[in-house]
Order: sequence, then C-alpha cells, then structure tokens
Amino acid sequence: MAWLALSMDVHWSQVKAIALHESEPPRRMLKALACTSLCAALLACWMADRPSIAVLVWVMLVIVSAVAVALQLSRAPKLLNLVWPSGGGG
Repeated sequence: MAWLALSMDVHWSQVKAIALHESEPPRRMLKALACTSLCAALLACWMADRPSIAVLVWVMLVIVSAVAVALQLSRAPKLLNLVWPSGGGG
C-alpha cells in the first residue's frame, strides 16, 4: 500500500519533501510493485487457508495496511523513504 500511495504526486512530494509541482514519481514501477505485492499477499493467504477464508484475511490485511500507510503519511511521512529511498525524482 505504501508503493501505491507513493505513486501519487501528493504523497510523493510529501515523503520526498519537494514542491508538488516538481513531484514526478516513478509511477509505473511503483504501481507494478504494488500490484505484484498485493497479488503475492493474496497468493500467500490462499496457500495458507481455504479460498473463502483466504480472501477475507487478504481484504482485512489490505485494509489494515492502507490505514497504517495513511497514519504514517499524516504523522511522519519521511519514514516511507524506507520503501523507496532514492533521491527526489526517483
């Protein structure tokens, strides 16, 4: 969810501490990483339990991670540099 949030101009500029008009995140890479990790999480849940329970657990994990990233963006956005530590432009 952090990669998905960083693919947005507003969050990228917030985390990298740059002006919004200068914000240009590496969108394709971040969205590809987000999609891959969400699919991998679904697959891991599916392998751990029956499909009906796996989907429920996956949805709950997605919701919890989205809330955690939102809280991180509101409190200390610079810590999200850990998931994409490159400089300003990517």
